[in-house]
Amino acid sequence: MKKFIALLLLCVIALSGCGSNSSVKLKDLDFTVVSEDRLSEELRTVIEERKASPFKVTYNDKEYLYICIGYGEQKTGGYSITVGELYLTEDAIHVSTDLLGPGPEDKTGNAPSYPYIVIKTQFMDKQVVFD
Repeated sequence: MKKFIALLLLCVIALSGCGSNSSVKLKDLDFTVVSEDRLSEELRTVIEERKASPFKVTYNDKEYLYICIGYGEQKTGGYSITVGELYLTEDAIHVSTDLLGPGPEDKTGNAPSYPYIVIKTQFMDKQVVFD
């Protein structure tokens, strides 16, 4: 019985090294945050239709990939979004962003806002994973 358990344990340890490296970061990607006035009319329309709810959309023009992330309706203005990471793995592009609320001294008004970010990077035919 002890030999069986030892053999089973050895197999588990040996097989644990056989995982996939598909989520290993290959490199960070260069990107630009695109302002609303530089968006194509088509992309601007898609964002306008979806902005009231959180959304994640990708769009490409065969030269660039646009990764759009919206956080839905917020009760006030003064929000900003930061890009945590944008990197390439063997089979995907990974992106992470954070919504930052207004500071205690910011004058935000009472009107709702719809914060979103559009990230432009070189086009690659890869799946985008929103982390």
